[in-house]
Amino acid sequence: MNKFSIASIFSDNCVLQRNKIINVFGYVDSNCEIVTTLYNNQHKILSKNTKTICTESEIKWIISLEPQSEQEGCSLKIDCRFSDTINSKATIFENISIGEVWIAGGQSNMEFELQNCTEGPKELKSKNGGKHIRFYYTPKNAWFNDKYYEDEKNSCWKTWDGESAKNWSAIGYLFAKKLAADIKCTVGVIGCNWGGTSASAWMNEKYLSVDKDLESYLKDQEEAVKGKSIEQQCKEYDDYEVEFAKWNAEFSKLWEKDHNISWETAEKTLGKNPWPGPKSCKNPYRPCGLYKTMLSRITPYSTKGVLWYQGESDDHKPNIYAKLFATMIKNWRDDFDDSSLPFIFVQLPNHRYLMDKDFKHWCLIREAQQQVYESVKNTWIVIALDKGQFNDIHPKSKADVATRMEQIAVSEVYGKKSKRSSLSPMYENALILEDKIIVSFSNADKGFILKKDEETLKNYIELEKIQGKDLPEGFTGFEIAGEDKVYHPAKFLFGKDNKANTIILSSDLVQQPRYARYAWYNYGPVTVYGKSGLPLAPFRTSTKDGEEATEHAAIQQIMTVAN
Repeated sequence: MNKFSIASIFSDNCVLQRNKIINVFGYVDSNCEIVTTLYNNQHKILSKNTKTICTESEIKWIISLEPQSEQEGCSLKIDCRFSDTINSKATIFENISIGEVWIAGGQSNMEFELQNCTEGPKELKSKNGGKHIRFYYTPKNAWFNDKYYEDEKNSCWKTWDGESAKNWSAIGYLFAKKLAADIKCTVGVIGCNWGGTSASAWMNEKYLSVDKDLESYLKDQEEAVKGKSIEQQCKEYDDYEVEFAKWNAEFSKLWEKDHNISWETAEKTLGKNPWPGPKSCKNPYRPCGLYKTMLSRITPYSTKGVLWYQGESDDHKPNIYAKLFATMIKNWRDDFDDSSLPFIFVQLPNHRYLMDKDFKHWCLIREAQQQVYESVKNTWIVIALDKGQFNDIHPKSKADVATRMEQIAVSEVYGKKSKRSSLSPMYENALILEDKIIVSFSNADKGFILKKDEETLKNYIELEKIQGKDLPEGFTGFEIAGEDKVYHPAKFLFGKDNKANTIILSSDLVQQPRYARYAWYNYGPVTVYGKSGLPLAPFRTSTKDGEEATEHAAIQQIMTVAN
């Protein structure tokens, strides 16, 4: 009894969200009075609040403080006074900034570390590169045990001058650096991500269980562990971790000898990589698992918004991803107690491994992401089709994606630039005429430009040849189909003057077109951009064109070995 703790996300150097109610929280198991006081750099009280707790078991306590303007050098005092005043506990956190706080969530492309990205070495050599950025990484543990609580206890906010900067999310850091310069304010990033995860891993069970489609994630897990005790599930996962570590160690040796070694060659030499391990109560990829061990430990920390890069690991259920993602956003907004919490998310870029077929399942995930943008308020989509990397699910260059996210934040969230100036051209509607289709786009009033993408085209041709296919004659990236729903390459013309936001499509092989689409492939050339320099979003004019993805590739989510 008389146990009292403050959530580990509160520490020296933390960043508190400006101009928003500040939530402070932790855990307590006895009757007490909690007094929370925020001071400025002159040790004058900015805000103070007191809460009386009545409990005989551990509960989460939350106290709210008044919104504050941006400032540096603040301190936060949290005093827990039990009925026995001898056991009162006071904690003071120093060097606090009140600025902007963003969560960097998702899977491996958000997790991808600064030290491993193309821009990382230069950034890490700079003494002042991230001086206005602070970073908190939610401890990455998927199971409540002694290590979990020890890691959480030792976690804290980090500053640029520490050794940990190399491990920060590359996108989170690059976004924050640019944002701090543009809004003249300290930016804090909360890393809450894990490679290879489904959105379902980041959700409360009640949000999955109320929908028949989403409940399939829970039922798949239940079926996999049926009849297994907790002890058996834990042992199976522990055994897997030993096997996985051994495989990775052997792979590192191969990689040191040949940095261009293919995944297929590695698995022929070492045997199949055991990732992601057996489904169990301890597997981090289980539904709701990381919600419990990571997300719930940082809610309801006051934040400005969420940066999200994920979707790769839900490509086996692309037809329900829009529903899954939209429900996850609601879940997070409920937990952060902000019904309009901004989400800026990345549409999946070009990707296909050398030996994979083009299952077009990523096309459907991209379409689902577009649907979420169009239907859920205060969400914005970053079109990144042109930022994929051939034969690698982890593009190493992260600067352009981070910049596009930051530009959306500046224009759409902060209103510092003209609205819509940061958004890609996107499909709006289609006018079907006798022998052509005129497609209109939003965010394209100034029209389009055509760029060459010869390297990607070359790679695309190679990928198709491996699958016994040749590039269709007249290939442009645009396709149209008639009532038979068979697509053929389309010729295209950009509209002019007051029709500059249109593209006219036609084909000699389709006399009466009914359907049109663009860049409908997992990986292929990206050639059409708006005058803003942002790529045209992939699209199809109808979801009733007969296209489906019945299979999906085996995603290699193992993080790239560092040089």
